[in-house]
Amino acid sequence: MNTSANSEYLVITANGEDRVGLVERFTNRILDAGANIEASRMAVLGGQFAILMLVSGPWNALSKLEDLMPSIGEHLNLAIVCKRTRERSLTKPMVPYHVEVVAMDHPGIVNKLSSFFARRGINIEELNTSTYPAAHTGAPMFSVQMTVGIPAGTHFSTLRGDFLDYCDDLNLDGTLEPSRI
Repeated sequence: MNTSANSEYLVITANGEDRVGLVERFTNRILDAGANIEASRMAVLGGQFAILMLVSGPWNALSKLEDLMPSIGEHLNLAIVCKRTRERSLTKPMVPYHVEVVAMDHPGIVNKLSSFFARRGINIEELNTSTYPAAHTGAPMFSVQMTVGIPAGTHFSTLRGDFLDYCDDLNLDGTLEPSRI
């Protein structure tokens, strides 16, 4: 994250019909306003394109960008929401771990996984899911990749064992390993 003392932060979410060149046109407006993209996630979901980004800059650049968002949304045919935020501060140290789960697709997988971590005070930092047909059978499969922030001092071996037992009980194939980022 940009550590300049003069930077403020804006979270922008936008979505609309997917088309070639949308990222270039949208990010050009951010650059023209004098802002900087700190972090972003962009994906095509169905026929829709979705953007989630953290933008930084001096207060006047972000104010200009906020004022331009309605016209940018209209011009690019995007639904846009902006919200001011601050640099993230952690109350206690967190250690990033990577979680992967694969299973036959069925409702409730993300809910059950998020429940496991929430009950233990573990925050989900990032989560991505997808479905795909199994290689030989074509059966619908579900894949989850996430990064979680495990509070420092957590007994990892116990947590990992509990997680693997939980996955076994739900017929999920899961792993929980230190993040390599």
